Amino acid sequence: MYDVIVIGTGGVGSAAMYHLACGGLRVLGLDRFPAGHDKGSSHGESRIIRRSYFEHPNYVPLLNSAYELWDELQATTGQRQIHRTGLLYSGVHDGAVIQGVLQSARQHSLRVEQLTPAEAALRFPEFTLPLDQAILYEPDAGYLLVEECVRTHIREAVRLNAEHKFGETVLNWTASESHVVVETDLGRYEADRLIITAGPWAKDVLSSLQIPLTIVKKYMHWFETNDSRYSDPTSPCFFIEAFDGYFYGFPHHGPTGMKVAEHSGRIEVTNPLIESREPSDMDSRRVASFIEQHLPGVTTKRTRHDVCFYTMTPDEHFIIDRHPEYDSVVFAAGLSGHGFKFASVLGQRLAQMTIATNPPTPDVEFLSLQRPTLWKT
Repeated sequence: MYDVIVIGTGGVGSAAMYHLACGGLRVLGLDRFPAGHDKGSSHGESRIIRRSYFEHPNYVPLLNSAYELWDELQATTGQRQIHRTGLLYSGVHDGAVIQGVLQSARQHSLRVEQLTPAEAALRFPEFTLPLDQAILYEPDAGYLLVEECVRTHIREAVRLNAEHKFGETVLNWTASESHVVVETDLGRYEADRLIITAGPWAKDVLSSLQIPLTIVKKYMHWFETNDSRYSDPTSPCFFIEAFDGYFYGFPHHGPTGMKVAEHSGRIEVTNPLIESREPSDMDSRRVASFIEQHLPGVTTKRTRHDVCFYTMTPDEHFIIDRHPEYDSVVFAAGLSGHGFKFASVLGQRLAQMTIATNPPTPDVEFLSLQRPTLWKT
């Protein structure tokens, strides 16, 4: 018997394990793959973290808590998971990105600097930005080391007496008001509570809810650079609106060069495990074209590529809620390609919800399963 079982120990599930273990609970984490695996969405070296959230200002209180928790984890372990490099935005003046950033900044008194093209060229000469676009800079933004975050959460949870079993595939789970049973291909486990954070497999694990989730394959690329300024501590992450899409990237980190990818566009898939991981010719051409236009010191010689799988909701907002049939089950699903930065706080919120079936905290109420925009056709 356990107090809580966690199905899926990627970004959010590993954080849930850690926060439950910090509370002294008996925790079991189950995953068919080892910590930091590359089959879902919690891998690929880095993820941007930012407070100026253009997706919706309601996310900002969660982000403030997420920052605090990432800093606490770093202080506890003495290992660096977050790098505050700043984030450079460039986009059309009246577009969703620029206006969304400014709205979040105004509503939550965030520090976001508005730069002229001349000021941006002087401060960040490693970028070539469109002269007719708005340019914003958030100094407190940066990036997280994805696999390191997942492995650290699991390692610290195990240090606090949690158990982590991988190499097991969950076949079924059942629940009553105060009891759950999880069956895998290798065993049967019982607990008082269940947390489901199954990533691309959430639709199957939560099949009775018929949540309209879609899995999207996205490509990530790394390139050689010939300009040392991309390795400078002052070189920021970036999110740039090009003429044909949105592109993002990171400073030069590690031996594989600079990571650049397209945020827009989508290739829907059904099963991440059987999808080809070879780079797409079209995606490669689009990213190479972006580099040639905006990153003059980055070559188009690719040193690495990978794929990531976004689990999308119709409104592209997360779902954090209690199962409508079972008070003993809570879950997170549909992080829609922008959820990893929240992993620390979403794991904590799920852990809090399992204790004496506490209700969701106010900062996650807008992510309810019952919101009308989730079920739009």
